[in-house]
This record gives sequence, structure tokens and C-alpha cells, in this order.
Amino acid sequence: AMAGAGGGAYRLRCSLLGHGQDVRGLTSGLFPHGAFVSVSRDRTARLWAPDGLNRGFTEMHCMSGHSNFVSCVCIIPPSDLYPRGLIATGGNDHNICIFTVDNPAPLYVLKGHKNTVCSLSSGKFGTLLSGSWDTTAKVWLNDRCMMTLQGHTAAIWAVKILPEQGLMLTGSADKTIKLWKAGRCERTFTGHEDCVRGLAILSETEFLSCANDASVRRWQISGECLQVYYGHTNYIYSISVFPQCKDFVTTGEDRSLRIWKRGECAQTIRLPAQSVWCCCVLDNGDIVVGASDGIIRVFTESPERTASAEEIQAFENELSQASIDPKTGDLGDINADDLPGREHLKDSGTRDGQTRLIKDNGKVEAYQWSVSEGRWIKIGDVVGSSGATQQTSGKVLFEGKEYDYVFTIDVNESGPSYKLPYNITEDPWLTAYNFLQKNDLNPMFLDQVAKFIIDNTKGQTLGNTTTQFSDPFTGAGRYVPGSSSHPSLHPGSNTIPAADPFTGAGRYVPRSVSNAVGSVDKADLYTRMGAYKSPAAKTENIYFPKKEAVTFDQANPTQILGKLKELNGSASEKQKLTEDDLIILEKILFTVCNTSAETPTAQQLQTLWKAVNWPEDIVFPALDILRLSIRHPTVNENFCSEKDHVQFIILLLKFLNPKGKQANQLLALRALCNCFVSQAGQKLMMQQRDEIMTQAIELKAGGNKNIHIALATLTLNYAVCLHKVSNIEGKAQCLSVISTVMEVVQDLEAVFRLLVALGTLISGDTNAVQLAKSLGVDSQIKKYASVSEPTKVSECCRFVLNLL
Repeated sequence: AMAGAGGGAYRLRCSLLGHGQDVRGLTSGLFPHGAFVSVSRDRTARLWAPDGLNRGFTEMHCMSGHSNFVSCVCIIPPSDLYPRGLIATGGNDHNICIFTVDNPAPLYVLKGHKNTVCSLSSGKFGTLLSGSWDTTAKVWLNDRCMMTLQGHTAAIWAVKILPEQGLMLTGSADKTIKLWKAGRCERTFTGHEDCVRGLAILSETEFLSCANDASVRRWQISGECLQVYYGHTNYIYSISVFPQCKDFVTTGEDRSLRIWKRGECAQTIRLPAQSVWCCCVLDNGDIVVGASDGIIRVFTESPERTASAEEIQAFENELSQASIDPKTGDLGDINADDLPGREHLKDSGTRDGQTRLIKDNGKVEAYQWSVSEGRWIKIGDVVGSSGATQQTSGKVLFEGKEYDYVFTIDVNESGPSYKLPYNITEDPWLTAYNFLQKNDLNPMFLDQVAKFIIDNTKGQTLGNTTTQFSDPFTGAGRYVPGSSSHPSLHPGSNTIPAADPFTGAGRYVPRSVSNAVGSVDKADLYTRMGAYKSPAAKTENIYFPKKEAVTFDQANPTQILGKLKELNGSASEKQKLTEDDLIILEKILFTVCNTSAETPTAQQLQTLWKAVNWPEDIVFPALDILRLSIRHPTVNENFCSEKDHVQFIILLLKFLNPKGKQANQLLALRALCNCFVSQAGQKLMMQQRDEIMTQAIELKAGGNKNIHIALATLTLNYAVCLHKVSNIEGKAQCLSVISTVMEVVQDLEAVFRLLVALGTLISGDTNAVQLAKSLGVDSQIKKYASVSEPTKVSECCRFVLNLL
């Protein structure tokens, strides 16, 4: 008897022939209703639609665009331009092909990965996430790569975009799962003991993963593993969730599809193929599976859609003729001489999917119990089972761990059988004792079980049986917005607000704190907190897009020189500045601070270079002179030109080290901001953007508001440059930085500068607007729309939100 929806057993609906080789990926489609897409090693993707007349599907069309196996597929949701959505496929040719639903040739091809693309997931606003054997994941928007997520040390087998904007998951052969926010790694989930192969989303806060360790895990995005599910006896390749609930299906290398309800494996369906590569659940709850025999099979709970008795019989016949290789360990250890005969099938099974082996006329056959049908179904002939042990296949998996053997022990005829995992390095008596304890069995079996282990592992010597899976695909080390997070500063180090040398008070002490913000020309908004008041009348957007760089100009030359002379006293003999040097530095300082017509000389610049190479603990006054001097066209040209820029950038990046002194960090950031005043500086800053931004972002953790303001200003100056050129990768990096820094800043001046940067980046660029939305930046900034003081914050915020 069939139960109602959700309660019955799944039975065959149809088998679909079309692909010439393994079916490696499946996804349910949006158009037409009830359709799905399959991809295969035969290099094609096929769109299947339900045929109205009977229970089957018709191949609507076949798509070709890859020059090698196709390994994954996903649907990109409908947009104004493509109201039926798009189909994305990834292949062993390292490419991603994007198809419309009615054309066999790709609309366009995404190139960028350096190895097989084995996983795809789509998000809102047209974003696509891809995972590859090259150890990276990439975020694409339309036909462009926006950012690369780097941090895994082996192939990325699984990717998923979470419903909450800006959050992405990647699962890897390095056994970990990573959560990324706005392109940066937020958290790493550890627990799986082998390659992570699949991910599925349960809700905004929970997800599932499956792995080669034969286990499924349920996680909270906060990091904790809520549950581990065991059932498969080999690698699990794919996992898919039923609509509107927490039940799910899995497929794997043990020839099975398993249906999980309320946390238990409710049904096991065996297939006549060794590798069941993929599965997807259709909106009506039907399950589609693809396997190594190239056939797609659909299973249903609905009596109306169930295949005819003849088709089901044909499927069972095909299954019963399959030959099962005992070396896979899917059926435990097999010793043909000890197997019972056909009479063993008279007793009912104890649970769905339970397997029994019998010997009939010298042949070993495998049967599986079906609870819904109350009978044993033959699932194949076991070949070559002349007492073969596991040694030939290396390691067997039991509860996700690898063992040399997993024996099946029947303690008495009527009771259930027990699995006994054993490694040759273990003591047989101790293992037998633990096995009896664990399963609550009578201790009088001890001799018998220990002797069984000894007899069945005779002559085994210790070989190197582990073949540790490690993947050689490591990417090179260029900047990526999401490389793994570095350790933050020691706790407590951010409690002392450090250095602002621009006090305007009477002393120049890097330890004293001040509220001064580097001012710009007096008519500008960046002058003082709250200095700008808008009339209540309708405001015009005077905030962005910003056209000119914002600089830090405030100076007190007398104090700076006083500090420089004082510290010169403590410098080593080799590094001490002569009286002449000090006079030269004084000269350069007054030249650059009082817009005099004089030009700093080569000799003056050499002396300045000598001073900025002082030891870290005394260098800050010299850095301050550099910060002011770099605004002068001659100095800018000299330090930033092709000739000397390498040492100059290396020097400033050195001071951005999160473990360094905050005074140096601050002055180096301000110097970088001031580089943008001239052509040479802008060019250099754009060339080195990856490096500079990657280093600078690490300073967000310190909690120092002046550093936050400088960091926001640096981002704003990049936005000003990027607004003039169409460089979506650069914009993506800036958006990622804005989103990341927005999380931690408290100071409203820093917030204001980030808002102006954001507005400048997305003005007049629909791609940048889409990307900002997909990173969830709009929800991050909403709260600033209601800030009352200074009014420039809420006004600017509202102008940005209007664009989003």
C-alpha cells in the first residue's frame, strides 16, 4: 500500500537513455516546468522535459561547447534579459559554458580556471560561483570574473552560494569547508576525514556536506557540527535536499541512492552501476539520479507516476544481473564457503536496504530487503569471491574511518549481524573484547571472535596500505580578496588608542590621542565632524562620484623636526643624521608645507630616503616628512617613477605589518593616500593595488579610529581612480574591502568616507551595482541612513541606497 506524499517508498518512474557515457551532473530546471538538465563525460549537456502523455521525459535539446568531459551544471535564475534563466556547465577543459534554454551552442564561455571546473552554484543578481581542481573558487558576474577565493590547499569539489547575501561555501579535497563573506574567508569547518564532495543548503543558517569518508554532516554556519549521518559504505558523491524540509538524498560509490527522512536512512535503492555520481530533487519530490552506466533514472513516491510493472521488472532484472566486485567492501567481507543457501531468504529483513548474501549452485548472490514491498530483491551476482579479503583493495571504510578489514559477524541465526572493523596493527583479543562490549554481546563469545579475526587475517604483514589523498593543485600566490584570515593582533593590543601625531596640541607624541582629522581644502566636506550642514531643502548629491583624491595635509613642521632631532640622539652611529642632514630635512619640510616655488633637490631626497630607513621604533617623524613631501610633484615623480618605485612600495608595505607600531601603520597609510595627488603616484598605486589593499585590509582589526579613517581614505582614493577606468576586478576588490571594513568601523568619519567610496565605485556602472548587491552591501549600510549627526553620513548613505 502506498502512503501519502512524503510517507511512501520511492519506486522507478523511468529510465532515460541518451548520454553515451557517465552522467556526472544534474540540476532541476526552471523552464519548461518540471524539467531538468544533465551533463556527461560524453561532452554534452541535455535538457529533459516531462512528456505530458506518459511517465517519462523527452530530450528537448542537446548542448555542446566543451572540448572535454562536462562535470557540473547549474541554472542561473531569470533576469530581464533572459526571462527563462540560463544554464551554466563546467568541464575538464577548465571552462564554464553559459547556454540559453533553446540554443545548442553556448551564449558565451568563461575562461580563467587552470584545471577542471567541478562545481557551480548561482546566486541572486546574476552571480555565479565556480569551484575547481586548481584549488580556487571564482565569483563571476555575467561574463566577467569578479574575484577569486583562495585558501584551500587542494581541489575544490563543491561550492554553494548561501541565501544570505555575500555568504559562500566551498568544500575541498583538503577535508575542510570554508565560509566566505564578501570574498574573504570567515570560517573553516573541520570534521570530515576525507575529501568533501558535496554541499546542500538547508536554511540561512544550516547546511549539509557529504564526503569520501562515507558520512554526511549537518552544520550551523556559526561553525558547529550538529549531526553526523552514517549509512553509505563508500564515497558519497552528491547530496540534494527535498523542497521545504530537512530531508535529503545522497548517492555514492556503493551503487546506491539513499533517502534520508527525519535524520534516518529511510530507503536504499541499489542501481546496476558502480558509481552513482549525482542526484537532484524535482519540485514534485521526484528524485533524478545519474550514474556510471550513462543512464538517468527517475524515482517517484507517486503511484500515478510509477513505471509499469514490466518496466519495474526490467529494472530488477538488470539489477539482478549486475556483477558486484567484492573488493569494493560494499557488502562487507565475503567467504563463499560459509554462506547459507536460498532458504536464508525465507526470513524477513530487519530494516530497509539490509543486504544478505546466499550461495546458490556455487554462485554467490546479493539480495536487499525492501520494507515497502516486504521482499528480498536481488541486487547482483558477487564475482570472484573465493574468500577474498580486503587486502587487495587497500582500505575499507566503516563509519567514515578506514580499516584493513570490516568483518560481518552473525552471533546467532535470528539476530542482526554486526560489523567488526579491524586493523592489522591491533590486538585481536582486545578488538574482540571491545566489539562484544560495544554491541552488548555475551562475553563468552570472546575466544570465538578473537579466533575468527586471527584465522581471517592470517599471514598479513604491515604494508603501506594508506593512500592518503592529497591533491597537487595549488594555485600561485597572487592576491585574492579572500585569502585565509591572518591571526589578529594580540588581545589587548587594540585597547590603547595609539598615535596620532597630528594633534595640533602643543606636543608631538605618538601616544596621545586626538580627534583631529586630516583636513583638506577648507570648502571640503572632509574637514571636521559636523562642519557641513545641509539646508532642509531638497539636497543634491554633492558627495559622489568624487573626482579628486583626498589627502592628509595637516602639519606642524616645528614639532616634527623637534621629535626628529630628539630621536636622532638615540640612533646608532651608522644611522645618525649629521647636522647638515637635519638642515636639509628642515629645508625640504618647509618647501613642501609652504607652497613655495622651490623644488626639492636630488640631495634632499637622498637624505629623506636615509631617514625613512631608520629602525621601526624611531622612524615615525621621518615617515611624517615623507607623508607631507610625497604630495609635491617633484617628490612624487621621484619616488613613484619606474626607476625607484619598487623600494618605495616595499618600504611602505613593511610598515603596514599588523604586528608593527601603530604610529608607523597610520603614517604609511596616510603616505599611500597622499601618493594619489600626481600622475606618477596614481599609476604606481594602481599597478600595486593587489598587494597594497591586501596588506592594508589586515589593519582593520586594530580598532584604532585614525587607522580606520586612513584605511577608508585609501579605499576612497582607489575608487576615484577606478571610476575613471572600467576595471571590474579592481572594483570588486574595493567593494570587498568596503564591505569588510564596514563590519568593524565605529567612527562616523571613516563610515562617511567608505560611503563616498562606495557611491563613487558604483556610479554609472550596472555591473558594479549588481556586484555590490550580491555582496549584501545594501543591508550593511542601511543603518547609517538614520544617523542624525553629522548629517553628511545619512545624506550620503541615502544617495548610495538610491543606486542600489
